[in-house]
Amino acid sequence: MSKYRDRKRKPIAEINVVPYIDVMLVLLIIFMVTAPLLTEGVKIELPQTTANPVELNEESPEPFILTVDADGQLYIDDLKKTGPEVQLYAAALFREKPATDFLVRGDKQAIYDDVLQAMVLLKNAGVESVSLVTDPLPAKQ
Repeated sequence: MSKYRDRKRKPIAEINVVPYIDVMLVLLIIFMVTAPLLTEGVKIELPQTTANPVELNEESPEPFILTVDADGQLYIDDLKKTGPEVQLYAAALFREKPATDFLVRGDKQAIYDDVLQAMVLLKNAGVESVSLVTDPLPAKQ
């Protein structure tokens, strides 16, 4: 009987990492698929101009971007907002970080009045300077 007990396998005290590798690979695939979807944002078609690009320095805080789509809907960070919500958020941000650049992205199919009203909301919030975002003209070949 004692010989039988000696021949038994002793338990291995090592961690089996194979399941962890499987989970890691599945998570990697999920993140690779979803990452491009997170950066899409609100689909708008910006007007094209020859304006000079705005220089953003490293020390300036992240810009506040208000988007106006073709239907006149307002978005902050791709979240749909109402006029009063935009005004409250902009006023709080301007009080907290007055060096913030305030930008309005207006779809080229948007009604001029909708873009103008978005700018007025920011002005009523106390913002001193508002810039419009455009796309550069395509290079001539």
